[in-house]
Amino acid sequence: MDEINVSSFIKKWLASKNIEKLYINGRWEETKSKKRIKVKNPATNEVIAEVGSASKVDVEAAIYAARNAFDSGEWSKSSAYERSSLLNKVADKIEAHLNEFVEIETLNNGKTLKESKGDVEGAVATFRYYAAIIIGATGETLQVGEPFVSKVVREPIGVCGQIIPWNYPLLMAAWKLAPALAAGNTCILKPSEVTPLTSIRLFEILETLSLPPGVINLVNGTGNNAGQPLVESNEVDKIAFTGGTETGKKIMQHSVGNLKKVSLELGGKSANVIFADADYETALDHATFAIFNNSGEVCSAGSRLLVQKSIYEQFVKDLIVATKKIKVGNGFKQGSQMGPLVNEQQLKKVKAYIDIGKQEATLACGGNQLIGEGYEKGNFIEPTIFIDVDPRARIAQEEIFGPVLTVIPFETEAEAIKIANDSPYGLAAGIFTDDGSKAERVSTALRVGVTWINTYEQNLIEGPWGGYKESGIGRELGTYGLEEYMEVKQMINTLKVEPTNWFTHENE
Repeated sequence: MDEINVSSFIKKWLASKNIEKLYINGRWEETKSKKRIKVKNPATNEVIAEVGSASKVDVEAAIYAARNAFDSGEWSKSSAYERSSLLNKVADKIEAHLNEFVEIETLNNGKTLKESKGDVEGAVATFRYYAAIIIGATGETLQVGEPFVSKVVREPIGVCGQIIPWNYPLLMAAWKLAPALAAGNTCILKPSEVTPLTSIRLFEILETLSLPPGVINLVNGTGNNAGQPLVESNEVDKIAFTGGTETGKKIMQHSVGNLKKVSLELGGKSANVIFADADYETALDHATFAIFNNSGEVCSAGSRLLVQKSIYEQFVKDLIVATKKIKVGNGFKQGSQMGPLVNEQQLKKVKAYIDIGKQEATLACGGNQLIGEGYEKGNFIEPTIFIDVDPRARIAQEEIFGPVLTVIPFETEAEAIKIANDSPYGLAAGIFTDDGSKAERVSTALRVGVTWINTYEQNLIEGPWGGYKESGIGRELGTYGLEEYMEVKQMINTLKVEPTNWFTHENE
């Protein structure tokens, strides 16, 4: 690790005891199985830590702790001001340790330091946002006929199991924990076994804030051993999952035992539509950012680039020139613009799709694993572009989750809409045009949860995030994300206390 200039603090921290433990009921606990998971640096495939791997028994202990903590009411019935204060303290603590989180994220995930810094800042902003809006969250009074009074209140759901992916480890933890805690729930967080390190560091910080034991719990481990017991438990009231669509479907199936609430943020194959009247340089810049940002490991990546035929040939030429300038390298190295894929399994998957693409379309750029000096043993691959792609080709229909762009020509607005909607997914889309009316028409016609107009991948905490079709169920962020962690209750009262006399007049 010396060659990538990791701070001395991080080196010592990686050898600390908490790395090997789970956080359950306010304490760092050894796993009952004593099993470990090796955590690697994607840039070198060097083992940088071994974390504890939770068993079903460990998860059940976390569920029991969260259940008791919720039922005690110490947190669930605390005031909005108390919860808001706690969330602001979390944000302050993360910000105070920002550089540590940035280093850990890059070391564990592989993304560049610039990308990691943006993620950590996003986590800070998420906690602050929910700290602010929970104070203003109110109920409703319904206008009903006398003598009745009706009001609607929102209450925490209960015990929440939260399963997060490896592409945005800290940010996804914040997206889940902040609204859940703001609403008064208790939480069991299961990070990806590939990238658990920033979650461990986050829980070390949370431990210093004197939350009641059991309110927050951390169970590292595999999906089968740690995730599935959460999903199947009748003591868990809600599951929030971000990850692959097939896993999301299984979670739905295994959640039916107690009909727990389920929210799923799943895959995507998002279309980025470039019309001939778009600002050319802006569209070109965003086309590369939309797919190669975060090494393409983004659920909303603009992986299907639709370009109007009148500018198609020139746009493709300029796109290739821009893509070849992207500097791929270790996320710690100055000048790196795109890091490695997260692990060898993902590298193998992306390479397999590139091989498929070579049979389906024209490879215009990239397509090779990067090896040699600076890339030794890492999961590096070139930014890759396929052109003249059939919209029904596998590389245009299936989520690759890597830096692989499929470019599809279109003639008319109607054709662009048809191609864009011809997908099992419906997470996001981009529209580039100088015609405001056209932008509104196309945005309305696209069956997706988020559309960007003349920009891409600008995710706002204040607005809802989620998709149509196989891209998921429910929404994160904004007030919508808070509502996902609340039950709605109607309370009906009468101002006239008297018998109904319903059964006293038999002959009426």
